Amino acid sequence: MSEKVADLFRQVASNMSRVADSAYVEAVDRATELLHDSFAAGRKLLVFGNGGSSADAQHLTAELVGRFALDRKPLPAIALTTNQAILTAWSNDQSFADVFARQIDALGAPGDVAWGISTSGTSPNVVNGLRRARERGLRTIGMTGKGGDLADLCDVLLAVPLDSTARIQEVHLVTYHSICAAIESRLVGR
Repeated sequence: MSEKVADLFRQVASNMSRVADSAYVEAVDRATELLHDSFAAGRKLLVFGNGGSSADAQHLTAELVGRFALDRKPLPAIALTTNQAILTAWSNDQSFADVFARQIDALGAPGDVAWGISTSGTSPNVVNGLRRARERGLRTIGMTGKGGDLADLCDVLLAVPLDSTARIQEVHLVTYHSICAAIESRLVGR
């Protein structure tokens, strides 16, 4: 069993090296700039996804509102996946496909950033949320594997150049941690 675990760690390390040597890193830089500029202008971030991507949305916003590694002022970030009453009422009464778009209508303003996370890039509610964000004048970031349907809706597309859902999600974690670290460093001046 130990050798299987060690092999998985080696595979993850190899994948991270491949991603580090790809154009993905430049997209992470662009996403960092977009978010930093939006926060500097007093705008907020709305993040959303399903399943593990929902958990990622919550994790990312916790790092921004709270802190990642440095003490600094809180940043305005909201995970649209955390209000169970909205998620279940709107999905039951209207449509799960529009559950994020509805919240963007309520909370989003021009200049804010909508960040949709979908490993496949085809989740209808994430695609619809990004589409609505575009219509309302929000800036958009998409985090995915292949890009899928959300690719054309993003100012910055973070498309991990891997095939396995689990391996893509591992890169997503490192991605938003690196963005949080970079933004904190700029805010604190380190």
